[in-house]
Amino acid sequence: MIILDTSEESLRKAGAALASGLLVALPTETVYGLGADAFNPLAVAKVFEAKARPSFDPLIVHIARMEDLSRVAASVPPLAERLALALWPGPLTIILPKRPEVPDIVTSGLDTVAVRFPSHPVARRIIELSGTAVAAPSANPFGYISPTKAEHVARTLGGKIDFLVDGGPCAVGVESTVIDATKEIPELLRPGGMPLERIREIVGEIAVPPRFHGSESGPMASPGQLSSHYAPRSALRLFEFSSLCDAGIFPPQGRGAALVFDGERAAKLELSGRFDAVFALSEKGEMTEAAAALFALLHNLDFLEFDWIYAEKVPDEGLGRAIKDRLFRASRK
Repeated sequence: MIILDTSEESLRKAGAALASGLLVALPTETVYGLGADAFNPLAVAKVFEAKARPSFDPLIVHIARMEDLSRVAASVPPLAERLALALWPGPLTIILPKRPEVPDIVTSGLDTVAVRFPSHPVARRIIELSGTAVAAPSANPFGYISPTKAEHVARTLGGKIDFLVDGGPCAVGVESTVIDATKEIPELLRPGGMPLERIREIVGEIAVPPRFHGSESGPMASPGQLSSHYAPRSALRLFEFSSLCDAGIFPPQGRGAALVFDGERAAKLELSGRFDAVFALSEKGEMTEAAAALFALLHNLDFLEFDWIYAEKVPDEGLGRAIKDRLFRASRK
């Protein structure tokens, strides 16, 4: 694996690598993605192989310009167009009818395609220089914690990819929100970096189905729908903060850590002496900061090799909806 910086020369190398069928890990505003030419089935197959990703889990196709949408989508319903014009570029993925040129391996055989126009300037420049659309799931082994720093990618996939562009830490820190715009009432398929409240401001009603929508042995409409996902190697369990403070609850044997929402909660748990370490998602209790820190903290907890992690449930609103979803799926391992 060759690590590149964000100079124009390096970005041109990354774009050329994608165009030639190689794998390139690149930064986005959400998490680092593992990119391949979306129109090259052999290149896309390498993504599935590198991640050990099941073939029934479709990929998101990333574009560099709004006008490139017509290269991958057969049509854009008026509702989807309103979303795109209002919220792109940004952490929003829209499910649309796909063009026949998009290989089935990208969409897991579905007649729809997940499309995103990222706001990260490095990602957009690499995609532009590649001259193609880029299929890019998160750059991590399947089911493991998503990467928000280049070092996360290097540690987990370094021997399986061709290039890694180091663009620093990701600002949003959780994957994009996925909306199915092919239905009469748009449907939330995955909460993420674009708050549901903001989407409702644009299109009104959004259907929010039960937590798990797809079979785990058949094609899914969107990435991130498996019951177990984003998981550290340590056992992770979710609790209300009041339960974490309950002296009657005894943590299991071994080295353990607690992950809570803010610094005040962390200080209170540290005084209890029942945890080997306590970490706060956001010192000031800010949801944006908490989302950006989530995966980096989980990577750090794994690096420190705790036997178990107790994590606090966060409020189910704004970006908290995405944080809660990721922690819930991490706890299902």
